[in-house]
Amino acid sequence: MFDQVIHRYLRVPYRLHMSVVKKGRRPRQTILFIHGIGNSGLAWSEVIRQLPDDTRAITVDLLGFGQSRRPSWVAYDVATQARAVLRTCLRYGVTGDMVIVGHSMGALVAIEFARRYPLLARSLILCSPPLYRQEHRRLLPNSEAALRRLYRAAHQSPEQFVKLSSLAMKYDLINTSFNVTDENVDSYMNALEAAIINQSSLQDIRKLTLPIHIIRGSLDPVLVSKPIKQLAKDQPNVTVSTVAAGHEVRGRFIPKVIEAIAAMRQ
Repeated sequence: MFDQVIHRYLRVPYRLHMSVVKKGRRPRQTILFIHGIGNSGLAWSEVIRQLPDDTRAITVDLLGFGQSRRPSWVAYDVATQARAVLRTCLRYGVTGDMVIVGHSMGALVAIEFARRYPLLARSLILCSPPLYRQEHRRLLPNSEAALRRLYRAAHQSPEQFVKLSSLAMKYDLINTSFNVTDENVDSYMNALEAAIINQSSLQDIRKLTLPIHIIRGSLDPVLVSKPIKQLAKDQPNVTVSTVAAGHEVRGRFIPKVIEAIAAMRQ
């Protein structure tokens, strides 16, 4: 009851689980890593391991995932997540101009964070961002409409999704940090609905002026290329690189992320 009064009615953001994975002596760069849906901060372990020693690397577990809280009443939209990220950063003294690296839904949270708190974001690196046009604005191309139908089908059958996730893990199709079970599938589905299906991130990113680099996998089944290519064409602050990989940050994707982070140091 007290929890709901504080967070639901007084609208105090939740504090997330945060880890300073790499401290760095006299760090030249502070990087905040935001994981994707169904994952946790552990998803970035291999990327962080390869960073230079003078880097301060921080991960968070988004609300509903990893070691963070999973309140049943929360919308799990990007605004709620971004406010929780801010509260967590301030609580642990993480301030200044950060490079924010986000994957999948975490990329959408990074966009929202930069939009709300521009003084804290130096640049964005967005990995596999599921940027889709809003449904009510126009008739969507087949690819975007099909993805939304797929997401809604998953939302309506959470039990089947848990089984499919277990199979994907068994056959090494997703990161080992990916974790969707009967206990947390509600958080996953709520985040899918609020942050990805009903998003405005493609419109919001156009309002940003800080440097943004997007990394897309040419084999990514849930990424729509056309809006991203158009974004890079229209926005001089947006660049895009492509890697022969899927949706997850693993394998060939990792050197691309390291390369993008190094470019942001210059």
